[in-house]
Amino acid sequence: MERLEQYCGRLLTADQLPAAYHELAQKMPAMTKKSGHFFCNRCAGQVENTHRLPDGSFYCRACLVFGRLTSKDSLYWLEQKAFPAQQALLWEGQLTAFQQEVSDALLAGIQEKTDLLVHAVTGAGKTEMIYETIAHVVSQGGSVALASPRIDVCLELHRRLQKDFACPISLLHGQSEAYERAPLLIATTHQLIKFYQAFDLLIIDEVDAFPFVDNPMLYHALNQSLKTDGVKIFLTATSTQELDRQVKKGQLKKINLARRFHANPLVVPKTVWLPSLIPGLKKRRLPKTLLKRLQVQRKTGFPLLLFFPNIDRGQAFAECLQEFLPNDKIAFVSSRTESRLDKVEAFRKKEIDILVSTTILERGVTFPCVDVFVLEANHRLFTKSALVQISGRTGRSIERPTGELLFFHDGLTTAIQQTISEIKEMNRRGGF
Repeated sequence: MERLEQYCGRLLTADQLPAAYHELAQKMPAMTKKSGHFFCNRCAGQVENTHRLPDGSFYCRACLVFGRLTSKDSLYWLEQKAFPAQQALLWEGQLTAFQQEVSDALLAGIQEKTDLLVHAVTGAGKTEMIYETIAHVVSQGGSVALASPRIDVCLELHRRLQKDFACPISLLHGQSEAYERAPLLIATTHQLIKFYQAFDLLIIDEVDAFPFVDNPMLYHALNQSLKTDGVKIFLTATSTQELDRQVKKGQLKKINLARRFHANPLVVPKTVWLPSLIPGLKKRRLPKTLLKRLQVQRKTGFPLLLFFPNIDRGQAFAECLQEFLPNDKIAFVSSRTESRLDKVEAFRKKEIDILVSTTILERGVTFPCVDVFVLEANHRLFTKSALVQISGRTGRSIERPTGELLFFHDGLTTAIQQTISEIKEMNRRGGF
């Protein structure tokens, strides 16, 4: 049986908490009845009247994956305990003057108990800007959660923070190892449902990403996992309607940063007309316009990240591309790719020349000196938010703050036009 401390700050079913600890824990009904309907006290969802068991009790399907809850059950939680105070920050890098302003504002927010929204361009160095704030909370014996909707972003954050912090760091997502209590947790936003008044500081990265964006259940999980006097920090390159509403109401203080850390402008996408891509692909052919652009790019020697909206077509394209470019090592990744992490790391190490990806890599990953091509850029899955994030993969390194960024399409969409306009506007705000 795990020690009692391991369960502090967590929200548990009767089966998840050892029976010996039940009397030591606080508990609440798993569901509350309002206006003739049951509402789940874990995920805040309304329980449908059809979701009923043979014994007459109701169950919540919305959060079933985290353990079944019925209208006859209780939820248990143990109060969060302080961690040993320590000076955990190992990072010795230097923030720019603009980054330092944001970092100072975040520290002030912690001290003033003010929730914050950091709206910074892609490549501004948001991760480094939160370091001092995280370190401050850990130095006080507090608990910090850094959450993102995407597993790949969490893995990247875990990789980086393990190098930059000396304190124990726990990683939690759907396929991760079992949770280990630590002063710093990196988790997908869904995993916050497992916690109750646990965190002094909760940072949500990539708040505009699916499935978190304007999701009532995940916002409930966020608020429920935070201590009553805890502070929330939202990080984004493209804000959302819900966050903008909170800013207008004065519930969030907004901080803007329109400059990248290397003080160069964002790369502005160029559009390239490309008809007949899909019909040609079915015949294992690629349009001459695309081949010419690929040949020019390959002569530069820079790695190429190529986005496709569809998994099956993306896989077929990667295979076809390998036939046309036999001297280049090409790989494909999607949410279905079991070896995705290995391929991403190989691309980062330049062991792979061209990486074809779905939107799974639209955010949260950094590849130095990369060029980016977006195929079928007018596809409905390429929203403005997605295209802004994809565009942000280019020009992120000081060694090469530029890059080739091409949107191949067979009809301009509002999302494409808004992306270009927004990037130009952010460059203008940054003084370029």
